[in-house]
Amino acid sequence: MKKLKPEELKKQLDSDASNLVIVDVRYALTDTDKGKQLYIESHIPGAIYLHMSHDLSGEAEEHGGRHPIPNTEEVSKRLGEVGINQDTMVVAYDDKKGSFASRLSWQLHYLGHEQFSILEGGYEAWVKAGYPTTTDIPTYPEKTFIPSVRKEERVTREDVIQRLGSSDSILIDARAPERYAGGADSLDAKSGHIPGALNYFWEDLLDDSGNWKSGAALADHFKALPKDKEIIVYCGSGVTACPNVFALKEAGFHHVKLYSGSWSDWVSYEDSPIETGR
Repeated sequence: MKKLKPEELKKQLDSDASNLVIVDVRYALTDTDKGKQLYIESHIPGAIYLHMSHDLSGEAEEHGGRHPIPNTEEVSKRLGEVGINQDTMVVAYDDKKGSFASRLSWQLHYLGHEQFSILEGGYEAWVKAGYPTTTDIPTYPEKTFIPSVRKEERVTREDVIQRLGSSDSILIDARAPERYAGGADSLDAKSGHIPGALNYFWEDLLDDSGNWKSGAALADHFKALPKDKEIIVYCGSGVTACPNVFALKEAGFHHVKLYSGSWSDWVSYEDSPIETGR
C-alpha cells in the first residue's frame, strides 16, 4: 500500500489533479455521524466524503459483523457516482491513525482497484502542515466502476471454523491486548478471542510520530511468523484488521486474508468457541 505525505498530496493538487479523487472517511464507532459532521465543517480541498456505515458497509444483520462487506454492485455504483473508476487515483484519509482509510483501500483492492494511497498522519497532519481546508463540497463527473473481485483475499466464519487447529493457517487478532485477552468490551456482546489467534495490535504498526513503520521495521515486527503459511487477520468488525493485512504484505507475506466479519460476526453465533487470556 502506498502512503503519501501531506506535502506530496499538496504537490499533486497544485499540479495535475484531473485524475485524482481524495476521500474523507473520518468516522467514530461510538458516534457514526460524527465523521460526516467534521467533513461538513472542514476538509481537504477537493475531498468527497464516504460514510463507513452507509457507503462502505452493507446493512448490519444478525450475522456478518458490524461493518459487513457491501454488495459488490451497490458499492461499485457508489464509487462511480463520486467519480471513481479503475484508473482513478484515490487518496484516503481519516483522523483515526489510518484505520478507516485502510479499510477503504482494502475494499478498493478487493474490488480489483490498485491506484490508491493513504495520507500519512491523516487530516491532522494536513492541518498541522499549514495547508488549506475548505467547506466547499465538490462534485465529479460520474464514472463506471467495473469490479473484478479478488475472492481469495477474504474468508468467512465457516472458512475460519474449518481452519481451527490447522498447522497451515495462522490467525491474527488486530485488536488492543485488553480486548483480545477478554477484558471489558463495550462494542461486542462477548469478549476474548478466536482460539489459537495471536495478538498483533494494529497500532503497533505506527512509529512514535504516528506514521507507518518502514518495510524493514514491519518485517522485524512480524519476524516470528512463517511466510509459507496462510495468515488470516481479524479485528472487531473488519476495519482495524486492514492495516495489518497491508503491513504483512509489505513485510513480504503473500498468503494474507481478511476475515471481514471479524469478532462481531464470530460472537453472533452461540456455538463459536472463545478463548481468553494472553
